[in-house]
Amino acid sequence: MDAIVSVTQDWGIGLEGQLAVANRADMRRFVQLTCGGRKPSEAAPGEVLGTVIMGRKTFESFPNGALKARRNIVITRDEGFAAPGAEVAHSVEEAVDLVAGTDPSAVWLIGGESVYRQLLPSCQRAHVTMNEVVVPADAFFPNLDEDPAWELVTCEEGGTTPEGVSFSYRTYERIP
Repeated sequence: MDAIVSVTQDWGIGLEGQLAVANRADMRRFVQLTCGGRKPSEAAPGEVLGTVIMGRKTFESFPNGALKARRNIVITRDEGFAAPGAEVAHSVEEAVDLVAGTDPSAVWLIGGESVYRQLLPSCQRAHVTMNEVVVPADAFFPNLDEDPAWELVTCEEGGTTPEGVSFSYRTYERIP
């Protein structure tokens, strides 16, 4: 399983359920990676291009519900929660059990903060979009630059958002 996240310089990921930085290029990259390099529109009816694991609040932040062409797994303690188009797991362990036997390179951890913190130790790679800005945030991703279990293996210039925020794409790998 790999993690994918967009962060600010202080590793902020969001405020009040919204992303910290609006970045269309990052969103396109998110779709490309979580769909195995294909576009959701290229998937045959019912074809699954990847699996995404997320918390309830992340799922609820999607304006159109479950992500297309991907198996959506939502973790929540709420026994009555229904997630149209997604599978519901009531613990991290249950979510991990649901993806047992799935190619780990096709499973993506996509947030939020508590789910990242619980499942990041199970990830082999973290694909991080680093937005060169600090904005108010109430949710954070662990700072991989300060974590001895992770090493930065690639850093590519990403560009600049229309709002003038420079960003880069970084890939971290877990040290064996």
